[in-house]
Amino acid sequence: MQKDLGNYRKSYEKSALTEGAISANPMELFQKWFYEVEASEGVDEPNAMTVSTVGLDGFPKNRVVLLKKYTYEGFIFYTNYESEKGKAIAQNPKVCISFFWPNMERQVIIKGNAEKIAENLSDGYFESRPLGSKLGAIVSRQSSVIPDREFLEEKLKDLERSYENKEVERPMYWGGFIVKPVSIEFWQGRPNRLHDRIRYSLQPDFDWKIERLAP
Repeated sequence: MQKDLGNYRKSYEKSALTEGAISANPMELFQKWFYEVEASEGVDEPNAMTVSTVGLDGFPKNRVVLLKKYTYEGFIFYTNYESEKGKAIAQNPKVCISFFWPNMERQVIIKGNAEKIAENLSDGYFESRPLGSKLGAIVSRQSSVIPDREFLEEKLKDLERSYENKEVERPMYWGGFIVKPVSIEFWQGRPNRLHDRIRYSLQPDFDWKIERLAP
């Protein structure tokens, strides 16, 4: 089986990224871009991001998760700490996260170090989740092998009965990670594949070095 995709072509012409339009801190540019994506049409989940880790088997692996908060310090998402990515981060906290917003012809690539957030912050976010999401976090031993779909559905029914009229507390194996960036690259599609690439690199004095990269 084969399919030649060599004739796929797209001309990127919606915007530009110039040095005169950027901030000294990359998080301010990220916020500007995020707001613009939120206000645009054609993106259902602008906070969807790809998280890349190096697994216990030595292979890199990507998966899409949802960004739940960003600050000057970094990017926060939540997961099962005993999942494949949770174990990978525990062994090697150097990760890459990326956003792709095709309607704006933009992507952002972030290299950084992941670490668990404070337990009270994970508690607070867990409390804000709908009941079904809380129970789902308990039901699913993420990344473990299960016999079939019915296994999950039966476990959920049992939990719904056992937690009826009871408060659902966050399981200790579930919580947040913050990715603290050391490098953030902003990519803006341009015509003729001469795309704009601006990279911020964190320096020892915690200032950001700004460089333009060839496309």
